[in-house]
Amino acid sequence: MIRTIRRNRRANQRTLRATLRNRRAATRAASKARRAVATGTPQPARTRLVAAGLDDTTAKRFAGAFSRGLTADDTRETTVKLKGRATKRVAVKLYAAATFAARLATYRPKDKAAAARFETLAVAA
Repeated sequence: MIRTIRRNRRANQRTLRATLRNRRAATRAASKARRAVATGTPQPARTRLVAAGLDDTTAKRFAGAFSRGLTADDTRETTVKLKGRATKRVAVKLYAAATFAARLATYRPKDKAAAARFETLAVAA
């Protein structure tokens, strides 16, 4: 009986810690994105989507499709980690605020829930 109570309490505490950890990570990602966008320099689509109010996982999911077919304002190179110790240099497309706003006004994913979130972002921007 007491072991079950303790086990449940530990499981509950683990869940609460994970919730707080996820909230901190989301808040940190959003504030970092807002600071980056506030500099006025071109930023990647994912950073702009997070700064506009989308959560980081959704922004990561739709950033590639969002930027597909869009002419980048600038590019930069970054390092991506592959399996083991291998890394690779890849080009990242950067978008200015005007380019991002124009694409946000027209882009709607096929997923209805995500499309609704993008629509609210476009109205707010």
